[in-house]
Amino acid sequence: MLHQIKEAIQNLLKWNQGITDMNVLLQSPSGTQDLAGNCMTIMAIGEGFRKIDKITGGQFLDLRPEIPWHQVFGLRNRIAHGYFDIDIDIISEVVNDDLQPLLEATSFFIDYLRAQTTQDTINYQ
Repeated sequence: MLHQIKEAIQNLLKWNQGITDMNVLLQSPSGTQDLAGNCMTIMAIGEGFRKIDKITGGQFLDLRPEIPWHQVFGLRNRIAHGYFDIDIDIISEVVNDDLQPLLEATSFFIDYLRAQTTQDTINYQ
C-alpha cells in the first residue's frame, strides 16, 4: 500500500507541476476534471494512511510525528463527505505545500520496512 501511496503523491506532484493558481482549474471542463482527479487521489492517499494507522494500532505513523496525520485523515473525510463544498484553497495548499513532506515520510516508511525485513531475514538465518 505504501508504494501505491507514493505513486499517487508523485502523480499529484507531476499533474500539478507549473500550476500556481488552482482556481484556473475551475475555468474549463477539463480543468474541473483535473481538480476532481486531484481530490480523488488526495482522498485515496488519506484513506491509505488511515488504513495503515488502523492496522498498526496507531503506532507506525508516529515514527514521523512532524506530519499532521489527523489532518491527512480529516481532509480525506472532508472530500469524501463534503461533496460540492470543497475549498480549492485547501486543495491548493495540500498540493503546493504538503505533498513533498508526505512523499518524504512515505519513502521513509518504505525504507524502514525494507530494513526491518532485511534484519528479520538476517536474524532468521
